Amino acid sequence: MLESRRRNSGRALSSLLSLALLVGGACGPNPEQDAVSTASPNGDNTPGSTDVASPDAETLAPSSPEESTAVPGEPESEDVASAPVAEADAPAAAEAPATATESEGLGTTAQAATSLRTVAAWETLFLNRWNSEHTSSFLPKSQSLDSWQFYDLAYGIDGNTAMYRATGKTQYMDRALLYVNNMVNHAKVSSSLPRSQFKDSYLGWASARSDTLGQEVPLFESYCWRYVTRMLRTIRETPALYGNSNYKAQYDKLLAFTERNMFEKWMKRGANSYIYRVNTHMASHWAYISMDLSKMTTDATKRAQYMTVFNNINRDMPNNTSSLRGQLMASPVNANAYFWAAEWGSKKRPGQDVAHGNGVMAYIVEAHDAGMEWTDADMRKFVTTLNNVIWPSAKKYGNYVDGTGSGTGWFNDGLVKLGRYNAALQQRLETHTVGQNTQYYGNGALNAKLLSQGSAL
Repeated sequence: MLESRRRNSGRALSSLLSLALLVGGACGPNPEQDAVSTASPNGDNTPGSTDVASPDAETLAPSSPEESTAVPGEPESEDVASAPVAEADAPAAAEAPATATESEGLGTTAQAATSLRTVAAWETLFLNRWNSEHTSSFLPKSQSLDSWQFYDLAYGIDGNTAMYRATGKTQYMDRALLYVNNMVNHAKVSSSLPRSQFKDSYLGWASARSDTLGQEVPLFESYCWRYVTRMLRTIRETPALYGNSNYKAQYDKLLAFTERNMFEKWMKRGANSYIYRVNTHMASHWAYISMDLSKMTTDATKRAQYMTVFNNINRDMPNNTSSLRGQLMASPVNANAYFWAAEWGSKKRPGQDVAHGNGVMAYIVEAHDAGMEWTDADMRKFVTTLNNVIWPSAKKYGNYVDGTGSGTGWFNDGLVKLGRYNAALQQRLETHTVGQNTQYYGNGALNAKLLSQGSAL
């Protein structure tokens, strides 16, 4: 739940935004329309897209073949990644453009006084790509027997869940559920996977990547499953869904699968190797999953176990001398921002790379909003980290959290979610030209919805 003091700080902005969103919602797009799209044949979340590629994956401090080889496509160069999207992807009629204030100059954490893009306008942009991304990328990935495909599928589940949370339209929840049900229905008993390194009774998938061929890879599963548990928690916390027999049946099936064949499986196979991971971003996926499960399970023993993992990753890693909290320190370039390194125990600059910092932020944002561990003060510092250090001006992006290096500006998988806490940042995100796809638009819409409800800090 959002903390009460946030409501007071955002009340004046909230009333204005609520009116804008109500007006925008009245003229929203037809949700059933299959709008024209210019998405690449590979889909926007796969290497080769002209919009953005997923970040270079978990390569820091490798301790197993998985950590050293789980590498999605390299982000494209900044000049390509920041190129404006085609007009067909952003129809002028759908936009409520931000005024040209701080978005062209230095980042600011001051709250915007002008109108923000409405949820309905974000939804129009989302729908322009929704079906093309579904058919070219997310649907075939969800039907694959290859767990490596689930890495990018995560973005489709997150985008659709976020758009459901923003609009309440079940077509988006149905799409997310389709992807998850497809994965679960294709899971195989580990002992039947010819090259599995475990050969036990849990259900899972083998990787078809050449460098992890035939193996069961915890990274590929956890990277996707953090958004599966967030989807499930949305069903649990929405009476209209949880009280519906169709959604309740799917929820029960998927939660049972997750508790046994995701969390229990990797815990039993070795918590220190597969849960308490070698760096901040990989561990954050399990903090996210554990947090969500703790809020859904009806088993007190399991809840205690989930909370132990959640608290350990936040505060006291059992196999390292640090934790997510322990990594944080004041930024060396801005005392109001945070700095952290990805390697446990390190405080060396340049710190965490921004691409993987998204994963850390995806978890921390949701934990804060659930009232667990992370405070308003923390989120203000993270907002400043993005708005002033990583992204000090339009088209200037740091590659690391201390602002150094030349990054791509790919904020889709976590940093974009900070817009819900600061209207000026949300306004900048409206004109950001990197990563224009359904994950970005879905989370932009959710930010707008939450801001209208007083989420600004």
